Parts: sequence; C-alpha cells; structure tokens
Amino acid sequence: MKKKILWFLFALFAILIGLYPSIYFFMDGKTGLLSSKPDWILNSTVWHISFYTHILLGGLALLIGWLQFNNKIRINKPQVHRNIGKIYIVSVLVSAIAGFYIALFAEQGLWASLGFVCLAIIWFTTTLMGYITIRNKQIINHQIFMIYSYAACFAAVTLRIWLPLLIMSTGNFGKSYIIVAWLCWIPNLLVAHLIVRKLATQKTRVAF
Repeated sequence: MKKKILWFLFALFAILIGLYPSIYFFMDGKTGLLSSKPDWILNSTVWHISFYTHILLGGLALLIGWLQFNNKIRINKPQVHRNIGKIYIVSVLVSAIAGFYIALFAEQGLWASLGFVCLAIIWFTTTLMGYITIRNKQIINHQIFMIYSYAACFAAVTLRIWLPLLIMSTGNFGKSYIIVAWLCWIPNLLVAHLIVRKLATQKTRVAF
C-alpha cells in the first residue's frame, strides 16, 4: 500500500510540474521565473529561445519519463517503451544544453549558476550514456544511467518543494535560491544511488 501511494505521488508530481511550463503560454507579461529577470535578459533573443526550449522539452521529459519505470509497459509493450524513450532522450539532450546556457544567468550569482550548470551536465551525461548503453545492448547499465537521468530530471519537482520551505525557514530568498540550486538535485542522485544498490542486491539474490 505504501509503495502504491509513493508511486502515485511520484507520478502526480511529475505530471503536474511537467505541465507547469504551459502557464508561460497562457499568461501575459512577466510570469513565474520571468518576473524576477532584468530587462537586459528578457530582451535577449538567445536567452528567450534557450529558456522556452529548456522548459518545454524539460517539461515533456518529466511528463513522460516516469512511464519508463512502469514494468507493465516496459515488459508487455516494449515498442511503446522504446518510443517514449526516444522522445525522452532527445528532449533531455536539447533541454539540458539550453538549461546549461540559461544557468549562466541564474539569479544570486556564481554559486547558484554553478549548481544549475552541474545539474545540466549530469542530466545530459547520464542521459547520453543511457542512450549509448542501450544501443550497445547493455541493458543493466542502461537502466542504471536512466535512473540517474530521471533523478536529475525530477529536480524540477524537488526545486519547487524545497524553495518555499527554505524561504520560510530562512526568510531570505537569495540564500534559499543558492541552496536550492544544489539541494534540488543532490538528494535526488543519492536516492537514485540507493535504488540502484537495491536493484543490484535483488538481482544478486535472484542469481543465487
């Protein structure tokens, strides 16, 4: 029962935050993140293209990526799993590059930028390795890299959970933003590591 509840919440947050970027197309003016950006950034065509590319494709990756961990789809409908995987990989690789660029202009300076830059690099690298390993039919390694990839992708969710909590506890948006630039993804990767270790243990028990 507990596992089902966690799975439901996992999917629900992925869907809700995956759909979140759509508000930028239905709301006029400086909405969401745009409301805190200076005019010189908002007037940059390259930044705008990068921003919308990042949130749209990143949102799509988050929206569909959780389906890849559904055993029924992966085992009973392998073609659906492969098609979703192709969309996810392309979306992530492009979104991560765009995210790397906009991270250079993150609020609160170097440390916030560095946190998001590291996230973009990890997201891109784990996803690329996930693609390379499945092309080489290294299924176990593919599963491991994609677990880490979606953990990085899920930072979009954990950022929106951590940030208001940090602001309430510190009373300072600037400090909270710097912290969340790292906190939104480091714990996710630690959880992914624990999941990978658990799966490895289960496979070892089955082997013996």
